[in-house]
Amino acid sequence: MNLLLVILAPFLYALFIPFLYKHTKHIHTGWFVLWLPIILFVYLLNFVPVVAKGDIIKKTIDWVPSLGVNFTVYIDGLGLLFALLITGLGTLVVLYSIYYLSLQSEPLNNFYVYLLLFMGAMLGVVLSDNLIVLYVFWELTSLSSSLLIAYWYQREKSRYGALKSLFITVAGGFAMLAGFVLLYAMTGTFSIREIIAQTDIIVNHVLFVPSMILILLGAFSKSAQFPFHIWLPDAMEAPTPISAYLHSATMVKAGIFLVARLSPIYAGNPHWFWIISIIGIITLFWGAFFAIRQTDLKSILAYSTVSQLGLIMCLLGLGSAAVHYNYEQIYTVATLAAILHLINHATFKGSLFMVAGIIDHQTGTRDIDKLGGLVTIMPITFTLAIIGSCSMAGIFPFNGFLSKELFYTGLINSINIETFNMELWGITLIVIAWIASIFTFVYSMIVVFKSFMGKHKPYYLKKEPKEASLGLIIPPAILAFLVVILGLFPNILSQSIIAPTMHSIYALAPTHIFEVNIYHWHGLTPELFMTIGVIVIGFLLYKNLDKWLKVYSVLKLNKKEPLNTIYDWFLELLDRASLRITQLQMTGLLRDYLAYILIFMIFLIGYTFSKYVSTQYVIPEISIYSWYILIFIFMAICTTISILFINSRVTAIIITGIIGFQLALFFVIFRAPDLALTKLLIETVMTVLFLLCFYHLPKLKKETFKSTFKLTNALISIGVGLMVTVIAFTSMALSNENPIKPISNYFIENSYELAGGKNLVNVILVDFRGLDTLLEVLVLAIAALGLIALIKHRVKGKEDI
Repeated sequence: MNLLLVILAPFLYALFIPFLYKHTKHIHTGWFVLWLPIILFVYLLNFVPVVAKGDIIKKTIDWVPSLGVNFTVYIDGLGLLFALLITGLGTLVVLYSIYYLSLQSEPLNNFYVYLLLFMGAMLGVVLSDNLIVLYVFWELTSLSSSLLIAYWYQREKSRYGALKSLFITVAGGFAMLAGFVLLYAMTGTFSIREIIAQTDIIVNHVLFVPSMILILLGAFSKSAQFPFHIWLPDAMEAPTPISAYLHSATMVKAGIFLVARLSPIYAGNPHWFWIISIIGIITLFWGAFFAIRQTDLKSILAYSTVSQLGLIMCLLGLGSAAVHYNYEQIYTVATLAAILHLINHATFKGSLFMVAGIIDHQTGTRDIDKLGGLVTIMPITFTLAIIGSCSMAGIFPFNGFLSKELFYTGLINSINIETFNMELWGITLIVIAWIASIFTFVYSMIVVFKSFMGKHKPYYLKKEPKEASLGLIIPPAILAFLVVILGLFPNILSQSIIAPTMHSIYALAPTHIFEVNIYHWHGLTPELFMTIGVIVIGFLLYKNLDKWLKVYSVLKLNKKEPLNTIYDWFLELLDRASLRITQLQMTGLLRDYLAYILIFMIFLIGYTFSKYVSTQYVIPEISIYSWYILIFIFMAICTTISILFINSRVTAIIITGIIGFQLALFFVIFRAPDLALTKLLIETVMTVLFLLCFYHLPKLKKETFKSTFKLTNALISIGVGLMVTVIAFTSMALSNENPIKPISNYFIENSYELAGGKNLVNVILVDFRGLDTLLEVLVLAIAALGLIALIKHRVKGKEDI
């Protein structure tokens, strides 16, 4: 298989889904989709031993080579890790969706087309070497994910969630694109590999910090970092398979991927270190704090994802300090913890989302206040839930325990950093992270015990609860199995996946040996005591949940965050402002539109001339013309002014035609008979046509205008005339100062040879601008048809126009 097909295959296969759905309605469409992620996953597994040796696989197709935009796909440790997560989790999500979405009542063609688009876009993001190509796929993930979130578009909440995710992530994407352009301005290339090779140039450039901030805005908005995280809980309106996919392996980790991918460029800079670390730690705390306030299972997990993403982001920030210390192991632990937790999070969060979907599917609700006592009814689901929750809480022996311990190690080691004032602020980070871990433990317990333990409340449930079918159980069971396996055998991926990923993030040479050794027992270390403290305090807080939850009421924090209120207010403000602007601009009067266009031109041209054109060019040396030419000019001016005082359309058309004939006379004087003849013919035809048309229209009515209206029009007219005069004089002066070969020479030299015509004007109109002329005629024809329709339309006063 060609490497490029890994990205393109989901897009190509999406084209066939509507046909498969239409002709095989008795078979669930998911069965036709399932094989694709399986094949891609198996194919990508072949690269594991190659990448483990430090090799990079690369394939390039020219796209826009003149602009440095090429479709280059390359696989290194970081890209391979994400690609395996995308295809591996994608396989389980598709399998899960087959049993979750009804064959009879769901538009499955839409679902799987959107899903394949999303899968292909995510693969494009993580496997692209070119920043512009990466940006294209980046925005495709925003678009396709919003379609998935709005899959049940009949629901207002689905539409609201889709719009919010699209609005925030695309806005961040625009900022990121600006950052990419700045990187291009510094290096002259869009290739990530080539940009990394020029890091020494970039770090000393004045655009270094602006590009960093713009790119981080894109990464933070995509990965739901504070304060951009508000789109993620509302994205829960998507079907549960999509929630599991978005949260465990794909879109929300695109920002994490971008930060890791560009770390070789920015790591080591204090701005990078502090911005990522602080935003990450705030997101970690805020997400965990608000997760406890939620009562919807998916909302709890959504805020949990926000918190976990903050944890990974914070670790990438702390790990960037390792560049200062020649990649000493004590400082790279934070990055190691980030990678390990990224893998672990994909397993336990994917499993938990599927469990939440099973509960919703089997009981008809996700509200923990209505759930309870399901442990005897759904024992397998309970087992999966407790494995995932214990891993999320960082309890031994599950894989979450390992990454949480490494997280504490990274935080403690950061105190030893002698730069960035970490000796002062390091303790603060540790305290915040530890408190957030306590909240993490509490909401993990809420997920399990509020759903499965306590009193059973069948009167609240929409369905009679029962254990899920095998098809719904298998995908989360596989993930739960991985949670246990990765916990019991922590080094199973150390050298094959994690070490190559570390090499990619630090851009280390293949010869650099990176030892990854993860183990459970570190002795009686501060990390162990922090974990014990989290479990003890977290358990006490859970047991006294009803008492201290009043804190949220005291702080006036509802389930919906105050940041959502700001977002809604801002959106409403935008609506009102756009309505005012539309009302101001779209008046329905042609003269207003013309005035706006002319005013814009005056300011644009005036600004351009004032900034870029020296005033010494404005007034060139003017030749002295003959007296009869001045008379013709005077006559043309008088004729033009006379139009202002005419109240008859027919007279105005005739006068306009006379002005055209006068202009033709100037072509004769300046020895351009061809142009003069063309001008005469055009003016004659146009005058006749206008007379034929306008003869049937009602007579003009004498309108009265306010003096301010007349003054405004006069100023616009003077401004336009002044601009045209300045342009003409300046162009003449510039051409005299710097002789430019006129374009007419080309037509003079090639008209006969290329087009076989001696009449230059005719050749230009018919041959060189033939397509242009044809389209102009087409436009006129469409306008004429429109006019006929308008004239024949008779409004009776009751139509809804």
